[in-house]
Formats: sequence, structure tokens, C-alpha cells
Amino acid sequence: MNAVLAATPLGVILVGMVLLRRSAIVSGAAGLAVAALLAAAVFRPADGIAPMATGVAAEAAFTTATILWIILPALALFEFQKASGAIARIRDGLAALTDDRRLQAILIAWFFGLFMEGAAGFGTPVALAAPLLVGLGYAPVRAVVLALLGHAAGVSFGAVGTPVLAQVAVSGLPARDIAVQIAVLHALVAPLLLLAMVRLADDAPLTGRDVGWTAFAAACVLLPSVLLAALVGPELPTLGGALIGAAVFVAVLRRGQARAASGAGLPADLAPYALILALVLATRLIPPLQDALSGLTLSWSLPGGYAGTVQPLTHPGTLLMAGLLLGALGTGRAALLPGALATALRRLLPVALALLVMLTLSRLMVHADMIRSLASAAAGAGAIWPLLAPFVGVLGSFITGSATSSNILFTELQVSTAERLGLPPATLVAAQGYGSAIGNITAPHNIIAGCATVGLTGREGAVLAETVRPCLLYAGAGGALILAWLALS
Repeated sequence: MNAVLAATPLGVILVGMVLLRRSAIVSGAAGLAVAALLAAAVFRPADGIAPMATGVAAEAAFTTATILWIILPALALFEFQKASGAIARIRDGLAALTDDRRLQAILIAWFFGLFMEGAAGFGTPVALAAPLLVGLGYAPVRAVVLALLGHAAGVSFGAVGTPVLAQVAVSGLPARDIAVQIAVLHALVAPLLLLAMVRLADDAPLTGRDVGWTAFAAACVLLPSVLLAALVGPELPTLGGALIGAAVFVAVLRRGQARAASGAGLPADLAPYALILALVLATRLIPPLQDALSGLTLSWSLPGGYAGTVQPLTHPGTLLMAGLLLGALGTGRAALLPGALATALRRLLPVALALLVMLTLSRLMVHADMIRSLASAAAGAGAIWPLLAPFVGVLGSFITGSATSSNILFTELQVSTAERLGLPPATLVAAQGYGSAIGNITAPHNIIAGCATVGLTGREGAVLAETVRPCLLYAGAGGALILAWLALS
């Protein structure tokens, strides 16, 4: 009975967002109110309601701030690049490389989509890629589906690793342990997703040439992604993988194509991303620098086990902001910074409120032992739970429209279930992160936003019908891999 009651706040969010079409803020607030009532009336924490409320609020506010410090510079970078015309030049340069429709889909939906996911996230890839695909002659429904499928494998590490970093903030598990397992899962399954996207990109049957280019495009991104996850952590697998992969793919493509796109302005356009890449690599791979910067740690604690900690100088948000500032100054575009920051701050407010509500709910459910009750029920699945774990991530993204929010809601559930089943927590947390990424392609919020950019308002169901099956197959394949992985270990 306790497990049913503990699940009620999540059910409220599901009803609010999916059936009533309310925002994450409104639905999350309703779920939080129900959770608070249950905490007071049923679960009754040992240290009392008032101390728990204070501790939960402090943890939620602190974690929200640390995540927002990643999102703010990521949004500012996007607005800066948009204002300078860099996004349009990068996108159009890719589209001009070839007339082959399937290669164009790979360049725009896969490489450009992953690049924008790694740099900005939060729906940006679909909003930018879908209209361009329509401009290249794709029907609007097909264009949105291609854009959704193309960026999905990079969502786990979107916005310079925000979804995984949220998992780290909630669980306290090592970031690299989670990141490398997620990257390996995507590397094994994403080539099939990319092949499905390439098949959809043209009505003609797939040829051996199409399959060859698809396999090459997958390897160009996914191999560097796994390497970056293992060496650096969650910040660079998508952004770095897309940058490295696109450079290799375009170099090979241009050797075999008569057409050549102009590279004028591209060094300046890519400078902020290159600087961010260099800063993250330096602070993660040069031990003396890493030790010096990580020496500054800000932490706090309250009675009852409430605590938080951050290392501001090695925080991804600090490196993002440094890369943006240095890139703007180095390319003579610093005048665009105030406007970019102002626009980013305006976009940040609803994100901040949604994060705060979801994190407050998450921490309340943890400290009121609601997550423990849910984990007890989940542990009843026994040995089959690893197969089901990615679908929890899918559900969270479907409900909230965000891999980050999905991870905030359900990471503690995965950790608690792992402990009860005697399984490695990082592996089930990785399953959560993997599932939350593919869940993005069925999230109503993402589909609605993508459809709006190509004039498809009212046709969202047609897009969802095309993405549900790939989503479920992708999640199931990942779950099967995790099950086999654990059985052999």
C-alpha cells in the first residue's frame, strides 16, 4: 500500500502533463503538494516535518543553482552564436556539401542535431534542424521525425552533460562511471537508430552505399563519444563527438564530391566550441591543473543528513562561460554578449522554476522514504529489473519533456532498487540516463515544439506515431544489453 501512495505524486504529474496538458511547473507543483501531504500524514519522517522541509528546500535550491549554472552559459552561447549568424553558417555549410538526400539527412539531423544537442540541448536541435530539412524538400512530418531521431542518441550528454550531471548531483555516484556506461550503450544501439533515420530519409530502398555511409557516420560520432566519456566524463561525449565526427565525415565526403562548401568564417564560428573543448579536456586530463582548481570546494550541511557541495572552478558552467567569453573576445564579437546573456536570462526563468519544483519533489520523496517504498516494489521484479530500467527513463521524459527532469525524478529510485537487488548502482543509473534520452523522441513537449517550427500544429499525433516504435525498441535493446552485461559480470 505504501508503494501505491508513494507513486501518487508521480501519477499526479503524469495526469497533469499528459492528459490535462499542463506545464511542468503546474503539474510538478501539484505532485509536490500531494507528496507533502503524504509525507505529513503517512510517511511521517523521524526528524519531524519542519526540519525536513528546511533541509529539502535547501538541497533543492542548492542543486537547482548548480544545474542552472550549466544551463545559463549554454543558452547564452546559443543566443550569441545565433546573433552572430554562426549557427546559420554552420548549418547551411553542411547542407551545401551534397545533393544526396540521405547524406543531407545525416549531415543535418545527425551531425548538426547532435552538435546543437551537445552545445545547447533543451529542444534546440529539433527546432533548428526540422525547418532546414523542410527547406531541402522534406515533408514537414518526415522532417520533424528525422530531427527527433537524429539527435536522440546525444541527449544523455546534452547541454554539456547536464542530464548526467543532474544524476551525479542527486546520487553522488562518480560521473565518469555513469557516463562511460551510457556512452557504451548508445554506441551499441544508436547505429540501428541512425539506419532507421536514413531509411526514412528517402523512399528508395537502402543501398549498400547508404548503409556504408550510415555506418561511417555512426562510427565518426560514437567512437569519440565513448572515448571522451571514459577519459573526461559527461561534459563532452555529445559535443566533442559531434565536432570530431563531423570534421572526419565532411573531410571524407568532400574528397568524393564535386561540390564544396565555403569555409569562410567557420574558424571564428567554431572558436567558442573549440575553447570549451580545450578547457574541459585541460581541467580533466592535466592533474596539476585539476588539483589546483578543485582545491576550492564550497559545501554545507544541516542536521538530518541534508548537505550539498560544489567545486566552482571545475564546474562545467564555469568552463562554458569562460569559453564563451574568450571566444567572443578573441573573434571581435564581444558586443553581442550583453544581448545574448539578457535573452538567456529571460529563457532561464521557466526552466529554473520547473527544475526547482522537480528537485524539491525528488528530495522530499527521498527523505520521506517514498523512494525506498517504490524501490521495494520495483525490487519485486527481481532479476528482470535491468531490462525494465530504461523504460523508467522513457516514462520520465515522456511525462516531463526533459531527460534532465526524468533523471532528477527517477535516479534515486534506480539507486535504491539496485541496492535492494545487489546490483551496481551506476549501471542502473546509466540505464535511467539511456532511457531518458530516447524518451525525448516521444515527449509531447518536444513534438509540439518541433511541429510548431514547420507549421504542423495539430499534427503532433502523426509524428508521435512514427517515433513510439523506435523509442520502445531502442529502450528494449538497451535493457537487454544491460541484462546480459550483468549476467556475464
